[in-house]
Amino acid sequence: MSSHEREPRQDPRPAALQVAKQALPKGTRVATDTTRTAVVTGASKGLGRVLAGFLAAQGYRLVVTARGADALEDARADLARHTDVVSVVGDVTDAEHRDAIRRAAGPRVDLLVHNASWLGPSPLPSLSEVEPQAVRDLMETNVVAPIALTQAMLPALRAARGTIVAISSDAAVGGYPRWGAYGASKAALDLITATWAGEFAELGVTAVSVDPGDMRTDMHQAAYPDEDIQDRPLPQVTLPFWAWLLGRRPEEVRGQRFQAQAETWDVAT
Repeated sequence: MSSHEREPRQDPRPAALQVAKQALPKGTRVATDTTRTAVVTGASKGLGRVLAGFLAAQGYRLVVTARGADALEDARADLARHTDVVSVVGDVTDAEHRDAIRRAAGPRVDLLVHNASWLGPSPLPSLSEVEPQAVRDLMETNVVAPIALTQAMLPALRAARGTIVAISSDAAVGGYPRWGAYGASKAALDLITATWAGEFAELGVTAVSVDPGDMRTDMHQAAYPDEDIQDRPLPQVTLPFWAWLLGRRPEEVRGQRFQAQAETWDVAT
């Protein structure tokens, strides 16, 4: 078993963290190296858009995807001020859409972020009330689609010795009332990600799970449609974590599950 050491919440690349904290002001062109490619699903808003912006600041060429054409075009236009970006509109559960992502990404993918997901019915039903078809749909979007997209992207990930990031949730481990179906899908994704880490290690491909924590997003509002969620932080709160994660060696993070809003993060030694 690997030992772990605690590290302070610091970015090993201060310049990168400074860019993150500035949250990419419009008109600021900071990309200097477009040889790396990142694919981010669910990138039109919320965490996905914030993360895509951060990656643009780090010089990644981007392939971004989402279901909503207008929101995705807004994101693409903003990101294009900083780096090369290709947008692919569609649903990750659709095989043709996944193939379009693969073709847009090209022969090398350094980072694949599985951010697209479905919350389920809103308001969230209890497990005694949820429709079985809704559970099937949750698993199709949150579990089956990431497996299928990873299969499609694996040759490109292998060519770049890339990293897979699966966006998880505290609902995967919390057992919270009414979050059972969604939480089960994220728990399954956590297990799949840990398995990818083991199966792909000999290929040079890394996989990690990230729980971003509570944030002020459309999805979180849909989970609590009658509540004011203005007290939750915006997705930008996770930016120091992304700067930290992308500065680690693959063997330090492979197979781990991180909480993006934690005060410290563990690395394997």
